[in-house]
Amino acid sequence: MVINRRFFFDHIRNGPFRGRLLKPQVEGIEAILEHWQAWEKRGDDRWLAYILATVFHETAETMQPVRETLAPDDAKAIAILERAFAEGRLSWVKTPYWRPDETGQSWLGRGFVQLTHKRNYAAMAQVTGIDLVAEPDRAMETGPALAILFEGMARGSFTGRKLADYFDGDSEDWIEARRIVNGTDRAALIAGYGRSFYAAISRRP
Repeated sequence: MVINRRFFFDHIRNGPFRGRLLKPQVEGIEAILEHWQAWEKRGDDRWLAYILATVFHETAETMQPVRETLAPDDAKAIAILERAFAEGRLSWVKTPYWRPDETGQSWLGRGFVQLTHKRNYAAMAQVTGIDLVAEPDRAMETGPALAILFEGMARGSFTGRKLADYFDGDSEDWIEARRIVNGTDRAALIAGYGRSFYAAISRRP
């Protein structure tokens, strides 16, 4: 199950990345590939492809753990989210989860897969071994972000849906797999990314 790295990077450079891969993007992808190779639950390459597609979308193609909106700090991210909410551009949001709580902490999205809400930070503390309620910004460190990404998608931690629900044996559903993270939001688009990553992965040395 060794990935042909030269073919892989050539393929995705000319696919989802539209002809250009920057150093931080390569470093993020390499970190994901290395985590996959060491991951005890590793098996179906379609899992890896969909994980990569999810990161591509959730990080705005940076392939690095990010803060929601890509803002440099919480205050700027909160301001961006508040403006978008006031303008009706976040119609799916019922309760503005980014607003600071009684401790002054914001539970906006962070990481490879945009972890939100205090309860989810608390749950992922068990996965990472880090008190993410006390230190939520650590969800943007590569190691914890990888653990949250892989374990969350494998266990169904985000929505109750997991990778094995959509990729198992002869069964696959690239579009419905979006439910692992966020309903059907951009499902067809992310499915296309997933198939492209899978084509890059499936070429063996």
